Amino acid sequence: MNAQRAKEIYESSDNISVQLDGEESVWIENVDVPNGVATVQVGTNPMNTQTVGVERLKERD
Repeated sequence: MNAQRAKEIYESSDNISVQLDGEESVWIENVDVPNGVATVQVGTNPMNTQTVGVERLKERD
């Protein structure tokens, strides 16, 4: 995914499913478009956050 799409998902009022590395479900918490990274919550634990390159994120069909 690109940074602009990650930002659109983050700002959307819709519930859009996103996966990290095609495996774990994540919630996008913040997107740094110029640097191409996003802070995501992995799974349901709000304490489990990671900053990852947006290319590792994939929108689920």
